[in-house]
Amino acid sequence: MPLKFFNTLGRKKEIFTPIDSKEVRMYTCGPTVYNYAHIGNLRAYVFADVLCRTLEYCGYKVKQIMNITDMGHLSSDADSGEDKMTKGLLREGKELTLKNMRKLADFYTEKFKEDLVKLNIRMPSGLYYASDLVKEDADLVKRLEEKGYTYKTRDGIYFDVSKMPDYGALWGGKRTWSEEGARVEINSEKRHPEDFALWKFNPKIGFPSPWGQGFPGWHIECSAMGMKYLGEQFDVHTGGVDHISTHHTNEIAQSECATGKKPFVRFWLHSEFVDIGGAKMAKSDENFFKLNSIIEKGINPVAYRYWLLMANYRTKVNFTWKALEGAEAALKRLYRLYLDQGEAVAGNVNMKYKNKFKKYLEDDLDTPRALTVMWNVLKDEKVSNADKKATVLDFDKVLGLGFENLKEEEIPDEIKKLALEREEARGKKDFKKSDQLRKKINSLGYEIKDIGGGYKINKI
Repeated sequence: MPLKFFNTLGRKKEIFTPIDSKEVRMYTCGPTVYNYAHIGNLRAYVFADVLCRTLEYCGYKVKQIMNITDMGHLSSDADSGEDKMTKGLLREGKELTLKNMRKLADFYTEKFKEDLVKLNIRMPSGLYYASDLVKEDADLVKRLEEKGYTYKTRDGIYFDVSKMPDYGALWGGKRTWSEEGARVEINSEKRHPEDFALWKFNPKIGFPSPWGQGFPGWHIECSAMGMKYLGEQFDVHTGGVDHISTHHTNEIAQSECATGKKPFVRFWLHSEFVDIGGAKMAKSDENFFKLNSIIEKGINPVAYRYWLLMANYRTKVNFTWKALEGAEAALKRLYRLYLDQGEAVAGNVNMKYKNKFKKYLEDDLDTPRALTVMWNVLKDEKVSNADKKATVLDFDKVLGLGFENLKEEEIPDEIKKLALEREEARGKKDFKKSDQLRKKINSLGYEIKDIGGGYKINKI
């Protein structure tokens, strides 16, 4: 079947074909590096990783670009409130300078990259700091100014949305404005409530520009970066659903008005929220968990990836420790099924299962059903052990669960000794002692299975 994705722009599944048949050009909205990423943020990058892997699995070459926002991202979509990088510097008691801002960005960027590695998320083709492209941002604002799309207020240069008739097409058209429920507040100097900043003045800290010292607007950063590395039109743009109504809508407006080309991006794909206790996980509310919170509980971070893959990327999920522990238990069972197929022997990918797996991925990344195919092939007694392992390794090119590096762990001598004592107790028909030793082995993180005339020890 053809490859289909749910395109937010058309609000339906559409057959995917790239502009250039040889390469898919893709932009992923990256983190604002004023703090650690939380596991809700990280869902967007697991999703983008699976998307890239799927495109490659279907035979495409992928060029993926990701931004690191280290300036200009304000706390409110109204282009007001505290600058998030400034907030990070104040939190850590550092002087407000561009040098310190970059140091802060470097620190949290490295932590973000460490999280990607722990989740088996591959690095994009290019990962770029927004602050390194200020000239490109200013040039793009200048183009808009020359075409009559901008105006000046006391606090910055703004884009006039009334000059773009189809503004808001990404989410379905014009808003009906009211004091309640509007994401973008009314600023008395704005011509229209939805007008957004292209450049914000800041006389204390910032970059020089033709309009005055300050920072590029958050939205202009992504447009300029996307155009620089992917061209004025490209194939795919990903991000979280919270980017749809403002950030990505404004990217489209400024990009298409500057270049005169439609569409700026052909496919817009968005991942849903990870809630906690029924509320969106958010750093601003201090309602979040870092990936290290999972690791500190002794849980394999890849179990979080597995848990996310159990739901479609467009389905909102509610995080609980019980759900994650259940996912980890399932992943361990999957690992055990794979390892029980024996030592590595060259096998062939089972095409019947591969076709099913690929069919589900091609239907808007249906990872829940794709995972079911992996389970089924490992349980199919008609498939040889070698072919099972080859097929799972093929599937894992997309799922990224770490089967390639999976191997039996060395059993500690203490566990081996307890297992031997248990075997001796069984030989003497002392089943009470045998059961006690089995429970002790379990308490130490291992299980013992009786097979044939012996036993096998596995890590739980």
